[in-house]
Amino acid sequence: MTEEINHQRRRFFGVAAMAVAAVELGTTATASAQSPQPTAAEAPAVKTRSKASFAGLKQVKAGVLDIGYAEAGPANGPAVLLLHGWPYDIYSFVDVAPLLASAGYRVIVPYLRGYGTTRFLSKDTPRNGQQAALAADMIALMDALGIEKAIVAGYDWGARTVNIMAALWPERCKAMVSVSGYLIGSQEANRKPLPPKAEQAWWYQFYFATERGRLGYEANRHEFAKLIWQTASPTWDFDDATFDRSAAAFDNPDHVEVVVHNYRWRLGLVDGEAKYDAYEERLAKGPMISIPTITMEGDKNGAPHPEPSAYAGKFSGRYEHRTISGGIGHNLPQEAPEAFAQAVLDVDRM
Repeated sequence: MTEEINHQRRRFFGVAAMAVAAVELGTTATASAQSPQPTAAEAPAVKTRSKASFAGLKQVKAGVLDIGYAEAGPANGPAVLLLHGWPYDIYSFVDVAPLLASAGYRVIVPYLRGYGTTRFLSKDTPRNGQQAALAADMIALMDALGIEKAIVAGYDWGARTVNIMAALWPERCKAMVSVSGYLIGSQEANRKPLPPKAEQAWWYQFYFATERGRLGYEANRHEFAKLIWQTASPTWDFDDATFDRSAAAFDNPDHVEVVVHNYRWRLGLVDGEAKYDAYEERLAKGPMISIPTITMEGDKNGAPHPEPSAYAGKFSGRYEHRTISGGIGHNLPQEAPEAFAQAVLDVDRM
């Protein structure tokens, strides 16, 4: 990492710490050059057990959903959209949001379809978890909130969603931070078998392909999620209160249907919706991403993920990769919030 970025990091978090202590920002808390190959920026992270919480949630009708979201920062600030993964929720960003808000950003943290307070407007809408549907949801959310352009950032399902937004709607995305890099997929690509060790890591995908798996997840969704947290972030010492706060989001009435459809759709076992066919045809070609991008990876990510060298060539704009050391697992923004917030700040300057 360059000396310039280190200087920016020190200045940003010195200002942010004072601002968070002095200003109510919609959350409450208790305590750059283009590169054709990724640079292994070993940024150490300090793990904490945060007791932070969002001060209040909002709802807005957007597309086929009534979306629940947290908001922090000035309403006229540049927008940042932060997207969570499975099986996690908006609290992955509870320590990221005040840092960005203190720097002047309008931070939007929505529950994806099937999570938290987000609901389908009609009982007749398919509980569809395909990749294009989630991205279209977020464009609809931006429209509903009057946001023309935003920095988009996420991990897991959220990373795939911001990748798709950047590929299909680059005019709506100012820059991107993506944990585990480029995650756009296709049903055709997913039909190709992986080596046995790699297939083993996707055990839950095969479990969800069965009716036994759907029933098992329905009956044991909290226990299932905790197991994923433990295996995906093997050195993250989260407590019961931290897990329970997020696990409440899985009690959404559409959660199981959306999750199971997501993984079955990936394997080509179920269809998506015809209105997304044109998007999926474009995504199946593995489109390049042209907006400024920082990709990130935790040094102890226990979930299936590609190596940075495998996706560096998918970014044609200004690009940098950062590996975050210190035992950081899959839920990078919650485990290393300062590193994630710094990446958002830096990508806006690229």
